[in-house]
Amino acid sequence: MTKHRTMQMGLMIEKALKAGRKALSEHESKQLLAAYGVPVAPEKVASDAAEAVGLAEQIGYPVVLKGLGPTLLHKTERGLVHLNLGNKSAVARAAKAIIREAKDELEGILVQPQIKGKREFVAGLSYDPVFGPVVMFGLGGIFTEALADIALRIAPLCAYDAEQQIDEIKAGKLLGPFRGEKAVDRAALVCTLMALSRIAQEHPEIAEVDINPLLVTPEGQVYAVDALVVVASERPERATRTSVDPRVIRDLFYPRSIAFIGASSTLGKWGHMLMAHTINGGFPGDIYLVNSKGGTIAGRDVYTSIADVPGKVDLAVVTIPAAHVLNLLPQLKAKGINNVLLITSGFGETGAAGKKLQQELVDKARQEGLIILGPNTMGISNPHINLYCTGSSVRPNAGGAAIVAQSGNMGVQLLGFAEEQGIGVRGFCGSGNEAMITVEDFLDGFEVDELTKIVLLYVEGVHDGRRFFESAKRLSRKKPIVLLKGGQSEAGRRAAASHTGAMRSDARVFDAVCAQSGIVKVEQSMDLLDLAAAFSSLPLPQGNRVGIMTLGGGWGVITADLCARHALKVAELSPELIARFDRLLPDYWSRANPVDIVGEPDNNLMTTIMEELLRWDGCDAVINLGVLGRALFFEGMADAAQRADPSYTKEFFDKAKAYMHTFEQEYLKLVARLMETYGKPVYGVSLQTDTKSQTVYNIEGAAYKPVFYQTPERAVRACARMYEYGRFLKR
Repeated sequence: MTKHRTMQMGLMIEKALKAGRKALSEHESKQLLAAYGVPVAPEKVASDAAEAVGLAEQIGYPVVLKGLGPTLLHKTERGLVHLNLGNKSAVARAAKAIIREAKDELEGILVQPQIKGKREFVAGLSYDPVFGPVVMFGLGGIFTEALADIALRIAPLCAYDAEQQIDEIKAGKLLGPFRGEKAVDRAALVCTLMALSRIAQEHPEIAEVDINPLLVTPEGQVYAVDALVVVASERPERATRTSVDPRVIRDLFYPRSIAFIGASSTLGKWGHMLMAHTINGGFPGDIYLVNSKGGTIAGRDVYTSIADVPGKVDLAVVTIPAAHVLNLLPQLKAKGINNVLLITSGFGETGAAGKKLQQELVDKARQEGLIILGPNTMGISNPHINLYCTGSSVRPNAGGAAIVAQSGNMGVQLLGFAEEQGIGVRGFCGSGNEAMITVEDFLDGFEVDELTKIVLLYVEGVHDGRRFFESAKRLSRKKPIVLLKGGQSEAGRRAAASHTGAMRSDARVFDAVCAQSGIVKVEQSMDLLDLAAAFSSLPLPQGNRVGIMTLGGGWGVITADLCARHALKVAELSPELIARFDRLLPDYWSRANPVDIVGEPDNNLMTTIMEELLRWDGCDAVINLGVLGRALFFEGMADAAQRADPSYTKEFFDKAKAYMHTFEQEYLKLVARLMETYGKPVYGVSLQTDTKSQTVYNIEGAAYKPVFYQTPERAVRACARMYEYGRFLKR
């Protein structure tokens, strides 16, 4: 678009705003869109019926007539649209009918060729209060509102974003050859979406654009045959927050000394729980207890004031009532404490009065030079220094998974599962109300933290949508982000608003943010940890071709169905691989993928087939069903046989059990070695589990760790999401 053309469009919008108009006319709207490269149907404007007939003659029949005027926004309902007019008299009658209905609102009569096409799409631009300009594409015409088959992306778009957006709609078959009509001109669709993105960036005074329909001719050509541009003097201001230096984030997780202000001797109170869990976790630094009553707690001296604490304090953990927190801040400043973990509730989550108090808290903290994490938080944890300052006694191992949860209870449940399943944690934070430190700050902090390998988020809302989007997009190129979103239903949004006070945004817009920025969004809390296990332990699959090894046919069939549902391809075995398996398996094996080893008890057979599948260049990942857990299965069988058949000795069964357990340990080592050798992931599914079973198995000195899930569904979902993330990195 030329500079002159840009100025022309700007003047047209400015003129409309000065006239107090809320929208451009259809003709003006199309002029704007055409200037940005949107394929617009040719049209001319007549001032009366006679001129309309003359223009129709020039254009050629059949034609369409529409009433034109900035206030005529719902033309069809008012009878101001006349289609398929085939001669002079029909045009004259239609023009006179438009003039009678529109009266003084009429500025002209729009004359267009009647463009024929069965397929209709819609494109548009809107403004989200959290994330800003949003470009929309979907199924158009009368089905737009009825089916809501749309895909969204945050502006600005790149060509890849537009292509992905087009492919995302459910009615994708309409884009290809359809009932004798040619495939849609995708380049024209991409051009339209990119144009809307540029309009959003260059014209902040445009609040909304609606192109409906984008009509597709039998030849596949695309035309915008109707359009509306809504203007506003200014867009609503998006909320932003003052960012926190990533080094501050690190300091919070590495205190050398902690003061518990509001320490308590009462079991179950926060002032007691946090102190007890921190001491019990083995925190190596100095711990000071502060309570205005003094005395001793847990055999330690209690200081009546933070000023009386003799040593330097890096972190203040505050559990005193909300009404007393503001008066504490100058004392913290005087003591030289910069970082505050504010556990106390009673702030922004409680309503208008709480929000006012929270804002006063933030203002005073900034005045005193303090950084507050919270309020209304469950605490922090850093296993790398044995810091477990949370409301739960869980103590996961040190690892690479950084966890931030806007719900503290959800966070400590995730920590508990991580501890149980052997998933290593980099650090945990219940971010609470995020009065000062927000999820956006944590994203920036994790980007530069070398120990963080994967980021897990539970969020109910974000404060600075644009910054969240940009930070996530930047971080995702370096480390995977797995996110569970709360508050996606109307009931959930109401609960989220009362819980965190975070800003709302349309769930579909948030989905678009995730797709565009590379965030791996999950729908269930278990998926969050399953993907933490996979991303932190396995190599990324380089494609979507999957080899399946199973101990039973039905299990393999179910897994193959799941793969198809999740866009994974169950690769067809090569003739060479079938020939090799023929030498290993009975004649009645399936000779197909999934490879059913038909219950063969030979352990060496399982390891051989596993390596053959990983060596095969026709697959990118292997799903292994039923090898691990056979030892437990055998134990149950052996116990039953020993009681039922005394001809077998206890020594025999003990040796057999020991052999099975030894094989499983060696098998885990083999899986780790093979993943390193071939650079392909293995997703395991255990045959049977007990309380000692884990998801992740640490193999000393191995680059990768074997991962075994309890169900095929969990294994397939993990593989599919890792493949999607790999595609994001490759783009």
